[in-house]
Amino acid sequence: MSQQTEHTLKQFKDCIPLLEVLTDENRQAIIMLLAQNKLGLNVNTISGHMNLSRPAVSHHLKVLKQSGYIKAEKKGVENYYVLTVRKPLEQLKSLITSVEYACNWSNDDPKT
Repeated sequence: MSQQTEHTLKQFKDCIPLLEVLTDENRQAIIMLLAQNKLGLNVNTISGHMNLSRPAVSHHLKVLKQSGYIKAEKKGVENYYVLTVRKPLEQLKSLITSVEYACNWSNDDPKT
């Protein structure tokens, strides 16, 4: 096995938690909602935009926070959640680039 293959397999392994987080449609919706609200939103506001209870939203926010997709910022007595997707997205982009390189797609027609 080449070093490049070993590196790509390690990237796959490292990205599993990031990909698993994105499999949930509610977390996808929260990410997109926060993307439209750059200053952040609190749990009650997020709950109001979704068909989920406050505890369910809190759970999804915890998962997103643990994986690095969002962070909490204290404003007064409430936490406001904002996107911090740069690091996870860079990891995923790096994986995609490694797979493309392994498939020799970098110089080929992308449709093949």
